[in-house]
Amino acid sequence: MKALVYENFNGPLWLKQAADPVASPDGVVIAVRATGVCRSDWHGWQGHDADIKSLPHVPGHEFAGVIVEVGRDVAKWRVGDRVTMPFVAGCGQCPECREGAPQVCDAQFQPGFTAWGSFAEAVAVRYADFNLVRLPESLEFVTAAALGCRLATAYRAVAIQGRAAPDEWVAVFGCGGVGLSAIMIAKALGARPIAIDVRAESLAMAQSLGAEHAINAATVADPAAAIGELTGRGAHLSLDALGSGTTAANSLRSLRKRGRHVQVGLLAGSEFQPRLPMELVIGRELEIYGSHGLAAADYAKLLALVASGKLDPRRLVHRTISLAEAPAALAAMGSFGQPGITVIAEF
Repeated sequence: MKALVYENFNGPLWLKQAADPVASPDGVVIAVRATGVCRSDWHGWQGHDADIKSLPHVPGHEFAGVIVEVGRDVAKWRVGDRVTMPFVAGCGQCPECREGAPQVCDAQFQPGFTAWGSFAEAVAVRYADFNLVRLPESLEFVTAAALGCRLATAYRAVAIQGRAAPDEWVAVFGCGGVGLSAIMIAKALGARPIAIDVRAESLAMAQSLGAEHAINAATVADPAAAIGELTGRGAHLSLDALGSGTTAANSLRSLRKRGRHVQVGLLAGSEFQPRLPMELVIGRELEIYGSHGLAAADYAKLLALVASGKLDPRRLVHRTISLAEAPAALAAMGSFGQPGITVIAEF
């Protein structure tokens, strides 16, 4: 098969012929029809993700496609089924999986991280019966790929971990793919999103997707104080969708008493363990949550929002590219270019 391969962290990205994947007993092989290009893939290529244990490696984890091979122990799926899956696939057997939290499974399978991913013509995945999600015939593959880690993670962050309710103020720090997804989801749930970013084009897109207010942190000295002025008492819920010490701290500072902070953005490098205003967490009785993917069992409500027309993931897709263009697209994730999601849709 054709695949994007790197042999060293931060090394050259090659489009080359690679070995065809083979289904494990509990897994399937999926012919990839569309796959998103995500900043998490860039972090993996840079060597920031400890789950990548060996090289060479194929990135990619936001995908949709058609099953072309089924492992001998798989009971629920057949060749020809249209599917997607969470980027974190739980084993289905451990206490966390049995409690409905496979996104924190100790034995989790992550395409593009613990194994080769979907920047290829085909991808092999494990734990198929527990993790695959059937796609409605009405949902085309590019839109399904846009449900990947960014929109799915944002759904868990806003709807499940954050418990966003109608008319609540939701502050979103960072308007990349996951931040824009969070804006859309908050709006679909009847909440009142506020977008915070340093780029005017990202803020403009956030407003087009439902943000009631936009704060440019490059020109506003204290975004948290600005949120307090806009809302009267602070946000009910705030997300760091970027992943930095500054945005995480400002997210906490923007909250009203007993507000909820959700950390979504990956904190890496020098930002790995930031200084946070824990005095506010105590004094205001703030709640802090992490958000890491979305369980397959929780996709039904997300898909229902899409089917209802309240949520349109296709609006996040700013361009589709070929696999041949993927090396340049992945390398470009090191900087923040055009807002929205890039999807590989030609193999």
